[in-house]
Amino acid sequence: MSDRLIQKLNILADAAKYDVSCSSSGSDRKNTNKGLGNGHHSGICHTYTEDGRCVSLLKILLTNHCIFDCAYCVSRKSNDIERAAFTVNEVVELTMNFYRRNYIEGLFLSSGIFKNADFTMERLLRVVKKLRLEENYNGYIHLKTIPGASEELIKEAGLYADRMSINLEMPTEAGLKLLAPEKSHQEVISPLKYVQQQIVQFTDEKRLIKHVPKFVPAGQSTQMVVGATPETDKEIMHTAAAFYKNFSLKRVYYSGYIPISNDTRMPILGSQPPLLRENRLYQTDWLMRFYGFHVNELLNDANPHLDIDVDPKLSWALRNLHHFPVCLNTAPYRMILRIPGIGVASAQKIVQARKFGKLHLYQVKNLGIAYSKAKHFIRCVDSPFELKSFQAAQIKAFILAESQSKYLKTDHRQLILF
Repeated sequence: MSDRLIQKLNILADAAKYDVSCSSSGSDRKNTNKGLGNGHHSGICHTYTEDGRCVSLLKILLTNHCIFDCAYCVSRKSNDIERAAFTVNEVVELTMNFYRRNYIEGLFLSSGIFKNADFTMERLLRVVKKLRLEENYNGYIHLKTIPGASEELIKEAGLYADRMSINLEMPTEAGLKLLAPEKSHQEVISPLKYVQQQIVQFTDEKRLIKHVPKFVPAGQSTQMVVGATPETDKEIMHTAAAFYKNFSLKRVYYSGYIPISNDTRMPILGSQPPLLRENRLYQTDWLMRFYGFHVNELLNDANPHLDIDVDPKLSWALRNLHHFPVCLNTAPYRMILRIPGIGVASAQKIVQARKFGKLHLYQVKNLGIAYSKAKHFIRCVDSPFELKSFQAAQIKAFILAESQSKYLKTDHRQLILF
């Protein structure tokens, strides 16, 4: 690898780290014609940094040159940074060489916009076509859709990519206009809608015609920057809920704003992004997708912000004590899912276990629940007390105190071992 190519890789991989929608799951693309890679059997090995960002793929920009001047973006045209651009052949060469050396198991390819949307999208398309058709590469590819690109280019790209995504950037149109007046949400909504329609169409054709090609088999996703504009958690999650519903997205990603600009429109933050808030938003997203919660139950006019001290399920439970305690021997599965400290797997185990007899506390503790949380909200045959004897503030204080005590004990044990 030449020194210049290494320099480009350093620049464009570093610029790509701010895009957290680096999803790598859901593909069923199989190896064909003795090609290289397989996105079906082995899947993608995930590696995450401490702040939750995926680093398992070769994650690069085609270029960090950009015609836009978005205040929150490190690649904005007014930013005084070192610029670089890969050729199509360089991206293909890097992907194939890294894959053969087992450094990566897939490609995440995005780009700044240079010249115009179609010019950029056409080059991204050339990369994935060359990988699939000339290199016979069957591994995972996540490709960014360029806002404003023609539907013809997007459709052709969808035949070669496993997942496509396009960033919403800001949760509201007002926030986007404040920091990126040249952009609009409609430029994101249109391609999302078009790709969704194509996925449905290809799926329907597959039922009638055997050899219909795959079209974005792992679906599409989007990303919102959190903390750069003054939206509440309620506004953020209502936007996410609407996009899940309207465009059948696989994921919405929440990226804590990293201070990279002295622009007066940007908030004054410390050197770190708001990772705890980001984590609470992901927890809320999980509750909406897998636990049967509606966004209005978790965030509304009375509660526009998530509780930083406790997770959103516990926060909801403390505001709705009239639903508790829940009898684990009789409650429906959907209600067991709403108990703090009980996840999907544990709830399923509880439903199965109670078929063989009444559940006691010692049995429930062995089913993988977080008992220090759950004990305040459940009732078994031998439960020692009723929830009604405590107020929400008291329960919250008990749980936080136990959590603090647990961490202190862990730190003390580690100190002794050291």
